[in-house]
Amino acid sequence: MSPLRPEPLLRRMRPALPGLLAGAAGAAVALAAAGLFPGASPLLIAIVLGVVVTNVGPRLAVLEPGLTLASKHLLRIGVALLGLQLSISDVVGLGWGAMGVAAAVVTAGIGGALLFGKWLGVGWTERMLIACGFSICGAAAAAAVDGVIDTRKRELVTTVALVVVFGTAMIPLVPALSGALGLDSTEAGMWAGAAVHEVAQVVAAGTALDATAAGAGGALAVAVTVKLARVALLAPVVAAIGAVARRSGNARRDGHTPPLVPAFLVAFLVLVAVRATGVIGPQALDVAHWVQVALLTIAMFALGTDVRRDIIRGLGWRPLALATAATVWVAAIALAGVLVIA
Repeated sequence: MSPLRPEPLLRRMRPALPGLLAGAAGAAVALAAAGLFPGASPLLIAIVLGVVVTNVGPRLAVLEPGLTLASKHLLRIGVALLGLQLSISDVVGLGWGAMGVAAAVVTAGIGGALLFGKWLGVGWTERMLIACGFSICGAAAAAAVDGVIDTRKRELVTTVALVVVFGTAMIPLVPALSGALGLDSTEAGMWAGAAVHEVAQVVAAGTALDATAAGAGGALAVAVTVKLARVALLAPVVAAIGAVARRSGNARRDGHTPPLVPAFLVAFLVLVAVRATGVIGPQALDVAHWVQVALLTIAMFALGTDVRRDIIRGLGWRPLALATAATVWVAAIALAGVLVIA
């Protein structure tokens, strides 16, 4: 009998099926609602829907495995598929100035957030999670940092909740403020990519920018490219934090370390290279784009379900104040950089 039977895989996946089906249903509602309102982002609708669902009805334990899988693995698969939507010429066309803005946001963003957190009396581990989550790539960055420093589970959950809340608030704010500031499509996309926390939130903001009359298209590609430049700095930043944590006695005690280069970033770069070969036709790219949007919408619904009343009530004012300061600080650095190189 062949050892490659589907039954073991199906058995392992069975606990996740209810949550995945719930996520798919939420994504379907979000996609349908976005279709009724031109310019609306299904990702933003999905996040809001997830928050409403988890706080109105009971939290069903049977949904947890699937929703967790969606918020982590489906999110990263969706991000990787974004590589097929970008060409190398898009990356090169941005120039070194945009890459410099991304680096400035990560370095100055983390430094400033750590300083703000110290002034506010936030513990070192929690302010490190918030600083990296808000300056690099949201929940993924927080989870990576959590792998090398000795944090409490509640600190990570709090950071993820703050990333979802503040990053979601940035989705409509960036397009609105970009119009008020007179930024063109490229500048607005660059600001979104450099200022917004999660990759999927950047996609939502970029999509909203492209839907505006002044956007003229192209903002999404710029936003994602700049955001991935920030993500690319995750590995060296986490390595440096791990070294500092070991010297200060704050390193994890279970020996667990995250990969130096996130797998989804490797996959993204591989798919960018595949796109550059020209072997994938327009129809296949359209299908990949549809799959990517669907996966990210499911993931956003799942992330929204993590923002529960008990977590919000238990935040305390210090992490909330730090999240506010970090969001404003990162957005200000990003905007200043965009205006300098414009």
